[in-house]
Amino acid sequence: MAPHSQAATGKRKKADKPGKALAVKSTNPVSKKTHKQKKQRPAAEQDKTNAAADEPAGGGVLLSAALPPARQLEFFLRSFERAAKMRLSPLELGSYSEGCMVQLAEGVSQDVESFGDHVKGAFGATWKDELCEGQLVEGSVDAGSPALLVISLGALRSLELLRGLKMFTRGCHAVKLFAKHIKVEEQVALLKDRVNIACGTPSRIKKLIDMEALSLSRLKLVVLDMQRDPKLFNLFTLPQVSNEFWDLYKGYLGQKVREGDTRICFYGAVSEKDANKVLPPVE
Repeated sequence: MAPHSQAATGKRKKADKPGKALAVKSTNPVSKKTHKQKKQRPAAEQDKTNAAADEPAGGGVLLSAALPPARQLEFFLRSFERAAKMRLSPLELGSYSEGCMVQLAEGVSQDVESFGDHVKGAFGATWKDELCEGQLVEGSVDAGSPALLVISLGALRSLELLRGLKMFTRGCHAVKLFAKHIKVEEQVALLKDRVNIACGTPSRIKKLIDMEALSLSRLKLVVLDMQRDPKLFNLFTLPQVSNEFWDLYKGYLGQKVREGDTRICFYGAVSEKDANKVLPPVE
């Protein structure tokens, strides 16, 4: 902004008070009587607004495409440490292999329409047997034991993701594992048959495992939906849901991942701000 001329206004310009930003910027002198200064937003709210403005719609970092598996694993484990407020020992870190992280194709959208193709690629040649067959197989396919588990922030997002998996569910319906409008007893009944795909929220998934209705015996892939909600929170940053996810991971999923039976796939973009908070810069 160009400085005001004292000759034009007839008054000496007062110095700005330290630490107080001007709410309205203009190239012309304005009267204090006609323009009121806007109330400054709280810092936390301003940070979220700035983060949204700095990124294009649907932008951010696609962890599973932009980062190699070793770097994805580092992001996952550092997020775990931040949530648990502890550091994993070298022995604990050594129990993980970068092979537990799925690399998705670069340059391909990670939206609902592309979800099925990404899942098919992650399963490889076995996708049809694992995700489409509808009969129980004694000794290898138990009731209520999905091959694919999708974990998201909420019920509406879970429904969106399931629409992207319709190519697999003609012969074997996917099971919705969230609390909204579905009683746990209904879900227990659905899990008494073959289940290839299950999608839901961390708290309800954990509850059904606790009840021994949901089995992880043939779980091959866990998809972590990282889409941000309207307030820019994701699965790892929304306080209550994040705690519920890490409880589920510590109680049940972690052992499957460390043993190499189950892989993890990030889906959707995290903000650069959230990624940089967790990952140190590459040396």
